[in-house]
Amino acid sequence: MSQLGLIDDDHPPRRRRGHHHRRRRRERRSRLRGALAVAVSLAVVAGLGVGLYVAGRGAMSVVAGWFAPPEDYPGPGSGEVVVEVPEGASLTTIGRVLHDAGVVASGEAFVEAAEDDARASGIQPGSYTLLREMAAADAISAMLDATTVLDRVTVPEGLRVSQTVERLAESTAFPVEDLQAAVDAAELPAIAEGDPEGVLFPATYDVKSDTTAQSLVGAMVARFEQAAETQGLEAGAAELGFTPREVMTVASIIQREVRREEDLPLVADVIYNRLSGVCVTNGVPAGLLQMDSTVAYAVDDYSGVFTSAEARASDSPYNTYRFAGLPPGPIASFGEAALAAALQPAGTDNCWFVTVDLSTGETAFAVAEADHAANVAQLQAFCRQSDLC
Repeated sequence: MSQLGLIDDDHPPRRRRGHHHRRRRRERRSRLRGALAVAVSLAVVAGLGVGLYVAGRGAMSVVAGWFAPPEDYPGPGSGEVVVEVPEGASLTTIGRVLHDAGVVASGEAFVEAAEDDARASGIQPGSYTLLREMAAADAISAMLDATTVLDRVTVPEGLRVSQTVERLAESTAFPVEDLQAAVDAAELPAIAEGDPEGVLFPATYDVKSDTTAQSLVGAMVARFEQAAETQGLEAGAAELGFTPREVMTVASIIQREVRREEDLPLVADVIYNRLSGVCVTNGVPAGLLQMDSTVAYAVDDYSGVFTSAEARASDSPYNTYRFAGLPPGPIASFGEAALAAALQPAGTDNCWFVTVDLSTGETAFAVAEADHAANVAQLQAFCRQSDLC
């Protein structure tokens, strides 16, 4: 009979190890995968925690930035910069202007400081001279304390008083009547002998929020006195044998006759040589200056380059074609270069001069009348080809 299905107590059957062994390996692998999954999960959680921490810190920084004060300089600042506040500018616009100029660290700091200072609404349009890298609050205080520049007017050389007053009125808010009244009431230096002609110094002047017609005219007179002192007018005039007012008159004629600086002392020579009489032998009537600039002043006509025969017949004491010597006083304002030329002539024997090129101001000088005639012919040739004459 077959033994299958029978159990032999003395020889128990062998266990089938393969099945149980595989099960244990599967269990070990399962436990290993579980451990790995846990480890990975912990790592993910840890990584997520770090990410959340970093992100949180970044978010907190952003939020903190929302509430942090705007960037501002500690001050007090250094150097100087001129800023222009335009008409109708808001506080935001002013802050941007100051930031762009390097005055404040940020426009926001300026606006915030302005909100804390009720006076800031009183900042006026105009020019301000401020420091670089100022604290915003300090910049506001400086602007409020500053005298704002409202206008800037440039008065050129060679204008008579009436022309100067008109130029000032055109460039400022002061009417002609107020400016003329200020000129009439101005305290003039003694050497002017009560005449403002030639004393309103040609220069550029700032018209500030506290400037008046009187203070503007006073500044021009003060600038003249400064130039007179710098050039040594009184001592220099005495050395030449003239009064300071006479030298001022010479300087004004020089200023009106030519425009190139190198020609100024040469014109001074012609004036002094004619006054002295040394030019009589060279065709100049004794003592006659024969200057068109003085005739234009006499008849108050500056419409042309040349004077008419009718104007040269004027009986005004300023007509140097008819009256010998210097005219009664200056005929225009003059700069320091013309004053220096009047005090220090070139020292030539020239008795004549004429501008031969009106576009460049080129001027020809001559001792003898015949040479002067040749120069005049050169001017006439220029005029035949130019509409400047």
